[in-house]
Amino acid sequence: MISCKKITLTVLLIVIKLSAYSQCAMCKAVAEQSGTTAAKGINSGIIYLMIVPYVLIGTAGIVGYFVYRHYKKNKLPE
Repeated sequence: MISCKKITLTVLLIVIKLSAYSQCAMCKAVAEQSGTTAAKGINSGIIYLMIVPYVLIGTAGIVGYFVYRHYKKNKLPE
């Protein structure tokens, strides 16, 4: 049976791969007029800006996990 973690990771990787080369309409128009070097730079900038929220959310999740684990380990008996 496939675990929920594997499904989540697979979906996340597919979304990142599909959105890696997407551009807004204005960026696309500028890139088409500027040439290939500028287009590659714009794509790199878009990917950089796209990755930042994933890193922040991932970091928050990792910190939350360690806080949860610490809380569960040191929980006072009721």
